[in-house]
Amino acid sequence: MGHYKDIAADLREPSKSLRAAIPEAYSAFGALHQAASGDGVLPAKVKELMALAISVVKQCDGCIANHARAAAKQGATAEEVAETLGVALLMAGGPATVYGPRAWEAFHEFAGIDLPGASA
Repeated sequence: MGHYKDIAADLREPSKSLRAAIPEAYSAFGALHQAASGDGVLPAKVKELMALAISVVKQCDGCIANHARAAAKQGATAEEVAETLGVALLMAGGPATVYGPRAWEAFHEFAGIDLPGASA
């Protein structure tokens, strides 16, 4: 399994446990997630790209894993992800030079495509 798939897997059980401890909060968050991320005037793919950029700015590896996977599932291209990460770089500056590449790697991992320019 890849690094970001490991992050997502590592969070699975603790998330289930916390969800059981505070089911109403998680249910409300789930409803918010559905309402905010589904197709609307903006397509779900665009919203996932936005969430990926915000994940980089917030420096959240778990968020990066989830939104990189969701962007890949929504059919985002590497070019779209690259431009999205450019916006994150604009908004976050130096920290995005660390978390942007993490998101880039995560997207490629979940999309099942090789990381361009990486050494073999």
